[in-house]
Amino acid sequence: MPTLLVRHAKVLVTMNDRREEILDGGFFAREGWIEQVGLSTALPQAADEVLDLTGHVVIPGMVNTHHHLYQTLTRAVPAAQDADLFHWLTTLYPIWARMTPQAIRVSTQVGLAELALSGCTTACDHLYIFPNGVRLDDEIEAAQQIGMRFHASRGSMSLGESKGGLPPDSVVEREEDILRDTRRLIEAYHDARPGAMLRVVVAPCSPFSVSEGLMREAAELARSYAVRLHTHLAETKDEERFCLERFGRRPVGLAEDLGWVGEDVWYAHGVHIDPSEVGRLAATHTGVAHCPSSNMRLASGIAPVRQYLQRSVRVGLGVDGSASNDGSHMLAEARQAMLLDRVAAALDPEPRALLTGREALELATRGGASVLGRDDIGALTPGRCADFAAFDMRSLAYAGSLHDPVAALVFCAPQPVDHLCVHGRCIVKDRRLQTADVPVLVEQHNRIAADLLG
Repeated sequence: MPTLLVRHAKVLVTMNDRREEILDGGFFAREGWIEQVGLSTALPQAADEVLDLTGHVVIPGMVNTHHHLYQTLTRAVPAAQDADLFHWLTTLYPIWARMTPQAIRVSTQVGLAELALSGCTTACDHLYIFPNGVRLDDEIEAAQQIGMRFHASRGSMSLGESKGGLPPDSVVEREEDILRDTRRLIEAYHDARPGAMLRVVVAPCSPFSVSEGLMREAAELARSYAVRLHTHLAETKDEERFCLERFGRRPVGLAEDLGWVGEDVWYAHGVHIDPSEVGRLAATHTGVAHCPSSNMRLASGIAPVRQYLQRSVRVGLGVDGSASNDGSHMLAEARQAMLLDRVAAALDPEPRALLTGREALELATRGGASVLGRDDIGALTPGRCADFAAFDMRSLAYAGSLHDPVAALVFCAPQPVDHLCVHGRCIVKDRRLQTADVPVLVEQHNRIAADLLG
């Protein structure tokens, strides 16, 4: 059975229950599972593969809990650069309606390559638009070639403009087709076993882009297969007003009425949530994907992350669509989460603690794993998967920061990962992705992006 020995890390950040950080640390793994963690001198001294990570900080692989990989094709589109969410969507929907299966495949690999090179080992993507023969299978097959853990969300929209929705009628689907295809995908791809590389998520785009009936039926379908549920919720003030006018309820109240709360549910954004709703999320163990860069980019607001953490709401980080963030860098997202919380603290009428660098790093690792319902990743401890990222602290960007190298990962300018392994398999070595030809991908991607915009 193949074994892996990681040793001599400057600091090994375990994210275990005691949040231990081990100087000159390492771990020993077999078949992709960690068996021993500790001082390098206390570990076995031989393995099939040995990684000497002198000078590196080693952290659990980061977990991205919300993304739209296809949107890498429409970064910085001029007409959408300064729009709020609703106008941003109505500008980009006609462009996305031109996507093809090849566009999905290439954009998936570009986005995942970018995530991997930022230190991310697990990504959840939310694909909710299926024009021109596009299938979720296209994304799944492309993702498998990159080698990251992947949670593929079967999104959907059924309310087009003619029914009072935002998207053009040309990009919505019939609800019976949505449910049928979702069932097919779960049966074909979902792997519930510990260490799974691929899982399927049931994910209508939002409560205002599908009917109430579909939201309820989607939840019933997901629970009949014991898979998780995901949707956008409480992202903007416009959404709040829309829900109050159309449904007579705030977004969280609507979600509760539709059965969309519980340990198996997490929302993207959760920005406009009042204190009583924070308590209800905590009581039902409902999770949140915090997307600070996207929320700033679209002027959506600041999520109440400190309140979430104080009430023990499960929170992870999401880079969100690469057209509302214009990047897919998990370490950058952790830094933005920390900095944005400090802006929120300055606006808070009551003094409160600031989100620390270590707390931000925890959101990106252990927190994300919890949101996705995974107890096999997110920490470097015996019994968990050998998913880790290593950053060389001897680089220019970290000069002068070695008083606290763990905090430096978040406080200093975000850097590419030097080594990244998923289940013991190294897919990034010396800052080079091993599973795809990045320059070729970029060339293909730019050509497709230009064609989409005409």
